[in-house]
Amino acid sequence: MMSVAIESTAARAARRYLLMAVAAMALIAGLWQIGIWSREIALQKLDDTSRQELHRYVQHLQGQLEKYEILPGILATNKRLVNLLQNPGDRERIEALNRYLETVNELAGTSDTYLMDVDGLTIAASNWASERPFVGRNFSYRPYFQEALKGNLGRYFALGTTSNRRGYYFAYPVRWESRILGAVVIKIDMSAFEASWSGSDSILLVTDPDGVIFITSEQSWRFRTLDPLAPEVLQRIRASRRYGEETLTHLPISTLEVRGDRSRIVHVGEGVGERYLVRKSEMPQAGWRVHILAHLDAVGREVLQVVMLSGLLLLATLLLIYHWLHRLRSARERARYERQAKSLLELRVREQTKDITEANVRLMQEIEQHRQTHTQLQRTQNELIQSAKLAVIGQMSTGISHELNQPLAAIRSYADNARALFQHNRIEDVDWNLTQISELTERMAQISSQLKQFARKTAGRKTPVSVAAVVADTLRLLASRIKKTRIDWQPPAEPLHVAANMVQLEQVLVNLVGNALQAVEQVADPHIEIEAYSLPAERRVAVEIRDNGEGIPEHLIERIFDPFFTTKREGQGLGLGLSISLRIIEAMGGWLSAANRPGGGALFTIVLEAASPPEER
Repeated sequence: MMSVAIESTAARAARRYLLMAVAAMALIAGLWQIGIWSREIALQKLDDTSRQELHRYVQHLQGQLEKYEILPGILATNKRLVNLLQNPGDRERIEALNRYLETVNELAGTSDTYLMDVDGLTIAASNWASERPFVGRNFSYRPYFQEALKGNLGRYFALGTTSNRRGYYFAYPVRWESRILGAVVIKIDMSAFEASWSGSDSILLVTDPDGVIFITSEQSWRFRTLDPLAPEVLQRIRASRRYGEETLTHLPISTLEVRGDRSRIVHVGEGVGERYLVRKSEMPQAGWRVHILAHLDAVGREVLQVVMLSGLLLLATLLLIYHWLHRLRSARERARYERQAKSLLELRVREQTKDITEANVRLMQEIEQHRQTHTQLQRTQNELIQSAKLAVIGQMSTGISHELNQPLAAIRSYADNARALFQHNRIEDVDWNLTQISELTERMAQISSQLKQFARKTAGRKTPVSVAAVVADTLRLLASRIKKTRIDWQPPAEPLHVAANMVQLEQVLVNLVGNALQAVEQVADPHIEIEAYSLPAERRVAVEIRDNGEGIPEHLIERIFDPFFTTKREGQGLGLGLSISLRIIEAMGGWLSAANRPGGGALFTIVLEAASPPEER
């Protein structure tokens, strides 16, 4: 029996070790696969970023070259250049043309501008007054001059043989009738391009058709080649003096992984070196190829973080599984070897039942507390809405008082007149005065009724509401404030209705139009536009309120609906109007947005669900 027990224990230990080995292998395999996936995702993200950045730089380069390539063609039509090429020995014309080219060079922002005769001799140049002028020098060996003599626009990048500065050359033939007399050349300094690339995290470089790096944000790579140059190619470059006395050594670069047509991972340098993700783009007109090299350090860090986090999660999962299996095994052993397992289990069940019951009671209590809290929050929100309406009424109090004082003064005047007319027995005139008094009291009753309707509390129930009617009521409420402001409101040709609470919607419109009135107070020609239109595809209706004020500062637009946030001067508001308006509109199933108009001023847009007009009774 003892030996059987020992064998059973040994078998269980062997199974345990086997299970641990399998789990470890699964963990390693899983982390390996996760590492591959995360590396691919990180590389794809880096590749997308590099592609966008490369596109921007290529567009910038092309734009700069295109800006200058028409200049030699324009200069070639200038009669001064033609006359000098026809009379090359005229000193006065040479001096005048030198100054003219110097002025053109300064205005265009080019490095040099010069005129060459048909033999390649420079007879006038913008740098005529410098220590090493081009005048008298022969550049017939330059390919751009040779291309111009063929009647084409010559393009070429090279180091200047005189200045030893990098530049891009444009050359254009100067013609007289059908004969080519010479060529006018402009040179663009390329150092500014490298300066604009200095802020990039990646390395950018431009190569010529032979693979020579002539523009780069990594100065140690300048005038190196991506591939070893054949002797005949090197001889051709030497003959054209394209890169002066530069040695044009090979940059040690090897491809580690190809990713598509224009992207690959490379190793640069001897020994450890650096690894980069390389993407390239062609500039066929200039004959250039632009490359961007992004460091892979960030990819490695991101992969390491993902693998470590995944490893922790997988390890935690395995530990939980092991813990669960251990508990299961312990439970089975207890059930097998302990006779009191049943009673112990029942005891635990009773304990768990008690805990669940208590937890259920606590849960019900918390639900009741949340319900009461929600009710209190709803009540508080309704009170805030009511307070906001009263605040608006308070802002309109001066205008309302003016609206009521005028009829009161008129009523008193008509009453005094009626008394005097009655004493003179002018009954018809007395009747006319009494009629005016009746009409004025009706007007005061309408003002009072509309204010009472606006101020009363509402249950928030949604009904079909006419947009034209609620805008009209809003303008009547604000009539005293908009006397000096031009309101552009044209009710839609086809009546529009929205599913809303009319009183609350009116409150929102009063708040938005009131804000617009404040925004145009300092404008010479205050103007507010209100427009309502249908969005048939969304089964909604939009109402826009536009003003010609100063608008909303761009950095404050995202905070404009925050509670207690206001752009008004101190004492003009608590910053609750827009926040409450937003909550009212959202509670009615719509949305409220703010933006600036392209021509100046603010734009607020309300979008609500469209509704069918109420049935006639």
